[in-house]
Amino acid sequence: MLDLREALDFANRAADGAGDIARSHFRKALHVEHKADDSPVTIADRSIEAFLRERIAESYPDHGIYGEEHGVQNLDREHVWVVDPIDGTKSFVTGHPLFGGLMALLENGEPRLGQVDMPATGERWCGIAGATTTLNGVPVSTSACRTLSAARAYTTDPMLFSGKKQPVFDMLRARVRLLRFGGDCYNYMLLASGFCDLVLETGLEPYDYLPVVQIIRGAGGVISDWNGDPLGVGSGGDVLAAATPELHAQMLGELAALRANEAA
Repeated sequence: MLDLREALDFANRAADGAGDIARSHFRKALHVEHKADDSPVTIADRSIEAFLRERIAESYPDHGIYGEEHGVQNLDREHVWVVDPIDGTKSFVTGHPLFGGLMALLENGEPRLGQVDMPATGERWCGIAGATTTLNGVPVSTSACRTLSAARAYTTDPMLFSGKKQPVFDMLRARVRLLRFGGDCYNYMLLASGFCDLVLETGLEPYDYLPVVQIIRGAGGVISDWNGDPLGVGSGGDVLAAATPELHAQMLGELAALRANEAA
């Protein structure tokens, strides 16, 4: 059986090296390319992922890897590392410090380890199954918020809620006490540390959300897709995270009501 604490020690060492690479390119002149979906990518993204893949191959040669920039390798293995070298590349290329390096370890498809490292701010959140989530080694927990009317919420980009998803954004804006934008992975970390209460996102990829799952759970929060189903590699990219089960259930109810109205 894999020792998750040893795996986390490995992830921390890997994040140290990845963070050095990120900082060496941050706020420097960069050539920015655009992928097929028009999202930006730089030498920093590709160099960090290549570094992490090398470290994983050295330490865990029988594990699979699911990365944003260099694809999928041995996804059918019992253990699979999920890597997002720079979550928030748009922030990175515009000099904004809220970009993060993300890693997860899946065991039979279930997230068992999660790490979010923020190279520009010096913050690192870590979560492993059976333990409390930490920020720089200090335990953290979500807030006690149980009602949407009191919730402080985040979503990264309201423009992603277009077309059929526009009513979801309108509902979110109408129901919560405070709604803020931007942040990418940092939003979930604010939730894990008790500074916001709800995160609702759409259009994500597995490497965006799988690394935050165990961090949210280990801090006492709840995270799922918009139907309330657990998140996995095959989830659709619509993510809901909440500080408490009660708040999570309330938002699921609002989302279900919107689906029912659309179907009527």
